[in-house]
Amino acid sequence: MADVTIHSLKALAVFKTLYEAGSASQAARTLGITQSGVSRSLAQLEENLGIQLFLREKNRLVATPEAGELYDEILRLMGNIEELRHSVLALKEFGTSRLRIASIPGLSFGFVPSLVAALLEENRRFSVSLDMMSSHEVQLAVESSHADIGFVTLPVASRVLEVEPWFTTEAVCLLPAAHPLADQARIGIEDLRDQHLVISNQPSISTNPLLELVARHGIRIAGKTEANIGTITALVANGVGVTVMNPVTARDQLSSGDSVVVRPFHPAMTFGFGLVYRGEWKRARALDFLRERGRGLVARYTASPG
Repeated sequence: MADVTIHSLKALAVFKTLYEAGSASQAARTLGITQSGVSRSLAQLEENLGIQLFLREKNRLVATPEAGELYDEILRLMGNIEELRHSVLALKEFGTSRLRIASIPGLSFGFVPSLVAALLEENRRFSVSLDMMSSHEVQLAVESSHADIGFVTLPVASRVLEVEPWFTTEAVCLLPAAHPLADQARIGIEDLRDQHLVISNQPSISTNPLLELVARHGIRIAGKTEANIGTITALVANGVGVTVMNPVTARDQLSSGDSVVVRPFHPAMTFGFGLVYRGEWKRARALDFLRERGRGLVARYTASPG
């Protein structure tokens, strides 16, 4: 086929209409041109391609197998053009048409998905990938350009990344609703004496902050169940034990049907969260969008637990 020009593209558009209409007269009416114009366009296209697209039988046009193949290719081309159009809209709006996000588990059950949903509300064809991994793995993914931005647990030290603190939360205590301590307005470290604790088994954490706290205060516990962070609230709801965790993860995992109560905990255990990204993303509009939407979420998550 000769080089594609604006004329050959117009001829392909005429061919598509003709193929769908089934007759030159109907195609002409649809396109608002003369029937002879449709015929000339078809003849030029067949000459340009070097293949016959329609057989002329008793004033009828019968599509050849080659015409069917060409029609399918045109449909694929139109789909790609539509994707390109959406990509351009995303580029104009966000400065990029895709965003690769890496996030720690604690923010991946609701917080980060809410931000992704907000992005897609603006442009449904915006391309997003979201991977859940440990904070250290998030940092490595962004440093190696396998992710564009990452949600991490602070503190983070990196020579190559921008580290942007987002918010700090104070841990809350989760107890089964039928637990004897559930009637208390606040749970203290002494209340954990002889209690069975449910804690995270996150392999990237060398020591568990809750176990460190009870050891520092000389609190003897009845035992512990170590579990993936995604199952801790379910274990508490099933009466396995009590836990102390950040309120973001707790609120994202708890549902109205869970028999779990949430209470303030003292002494304060703080969890800091932030963003990491490479320097070229510092002023990205997509990042500005996430910051803006994130502020509202942060206010909701850091409110005093009910």
